[in-house]
Amino acid sequence: MADTMTVVEITSPGGPEVLKPATRPRPRPGRGEVLIEVVAAGINRPDALQRTGHYNPPPGASDIPGLEVAGRVAELGEGVSDWKVGDRLCALVAGGGYAEYCVAPAPQCLPVPDGYSLLEAAAIPETFFTVWTNVFDRGRLAPGESLLVHGGSSGIGTTAIQLGRAFGARVFTTAGSPEKCAACLELGAERAINYRDQDFVEIVKEATGGRGVDVVLDMVGGDYVPRSIACMAESGRHVSIAFLRGIKTTINLEPIMRKRLTLTGSTLRPRTVDEKAAIARSLRDKVWPKLADRSVRPVIHATFPLADAAGGHALLETSQHIGKIMLRVRDEA
Repeated sequence: MADTMTVVEITSPGGPEVLKPATRPRPRPGRGEVLIEVVAAGINRPDALQRTGHYNPPPGASDIPGLEVAGRVAELGEGVSDWKVGDRLCALVAGGGYAEYCVAPAPQCLPVPDGYSLLEAAAIPETFFTVWTNVFDRGRLAPGESLLVHGGSSGIGTTAIQLGRAFGARVFTTAGSPEKCAACLELGAERAINYRDQDFVEIVKEATGGRGVDVVLDMVGGDYVPRSIACMAESGRHVSIAFLRGIKTTINLEPIMRKRLTLTGSTLRPRTVDEKAAIARSLRDKVWPKLADRSVRPVIHATFPLADAAGGHALLETSQHIGKIMLRVRDEA
């Protein structure tokens, strides 16, 4: 291995054009960590927030963007016994993914699902960790219940639709075009509501016989929150994970009290290695078999070379994609 590597840096807060290739020293794994020779990395909304100066890395994390990678183990840190050099894996990281090499805590690494390329595997960690911890841990979605996913055509949304359906829930979703709605239906949504010309509150109430949904996964925020509350069932759970339409809203406490609702939310990046390791164990036990038989799968819209990370970010900001946008760092062979 060379002592240096190519990375993509955020040269200053701003638009996609501030993402520039650069050369940096190759990192070394610390105790409990592995060094990954990166083949592919995912582009996610938090990367864009970091690029604009609105989402700083947690203390100790790399300033290089990128929260998920897949590749091969290049070096083991002290105390790592579950992996060996050359193993194919994917990993959730707190930063550093837009690079030829990336360090990851060993407990946040997972084997590449059977039959998957490393590019496909790199599209899994961020969305699957996020959906599992929010929909199934915090939201407590159970078989026979119903789930409303806002932003159903996003990377998070396409994952949530599939996992909700795979674990026995009725899934409703919102999306912004007929093409996106069609894609959501193909992935297993029972109803896909075009929010540009349809009222999701009215449609969800009608589809559930007036009962409402048990869980809402909300990455929109703003004025969507009170509207989501209006179409929730008794003892429903509303989980906020982003706020594309604003961080603030006004809500009526009466339906929350009357229907005994729970409003919660979370972020993933700042959580401890132990917390992320628990999510990884759940995924390997419950979701990896479904990935292996392709009953759920990552949806990849487009792939860019590492040097054109700016192009990937520009596409992300158009919101015209369905599923994930990826970076190809090197060939798989």
